Amino acid sequence: MSSDKCFLSIRLEGPLQSWGFDSQYNRRNTGLMPTRSAIAGMCCAALGWPRGSDKEQEFLISFGAVRMTAIAIPRNGVKKELPVRRLQDYHTVQNTRRASGAINNDCVLTHRQYLTDAAFGVLLEGNSLFLGEIAENLADPKWGIWLGRKTCIPSAPVFAGLKDNRDDALRLLIGEKPLESFTRQEEVENFAEGHDSLPDAPVSFATERRLFSPRRVRTLQGISSNKRGDEPRA
Repeated sequence: MSSDKCFLSIRLEGPLQSWGFDSQYNRRNTGLMPTRSAIAGMCCAALGWPRGSDKEQEFLISFGAVRMTAIAIPRNGVKKELPVRRLQDYHTVQNTRRASGAINNDCVLTHRQYLTDAAFGVLLEGNSLFLGEIAENLADPKWGIWLGRKTCIPSAPVFAGLKDNRDDALRLLIGEKPLESFTRQEEVENFAEGHDSLPDAPVSFATERRLFSPRRVRTLQGISSNKRGDEPRA
């Protein structure tokens, strides 16, 4: 890449996805868009940085300068577009570890949400050397990559491409269709431009000191071709 800035395209497809940002105790919810913390964690796994390590901390500092856009990409069934649904699983697990380090022998019950029939594209904009290293490792990850949780396995390669032009990078995710026709979530530079604040910007993934800061975003609904005034398709 000749420029100091480039654009990394990430493809997120799979039968199940889960993007938690407000989970509490035994209820693990999912948002409707990929979270910044999940994308950062996915990149750390691909790079092979251990949780709470110095390498991970250096990565999160650099990742803080990266701008992220998430795009909801409709999936088509045999005759129609597949609706995205939330699925809630009644989950049981034993021998969990408490915060003190002791093993809890009681059965822990949790309600965990997932998205079904969802697909997303994520565009990362930032330093070309930094994103280039991420791209290389997403194509050949050191550790497993999941779509939010270990049960959510990608059904297509996550790495879609690395470009020095935003339009070229978007084309890898949405083809020739205009971005305005897709629902997307964009990060904003000042508070007034945003619609919501999400506590999903990772500061530390260390087990004993997980910490996140708020991220200001706006969600824009996709506009159909007819609403844009285009000629209707036959």
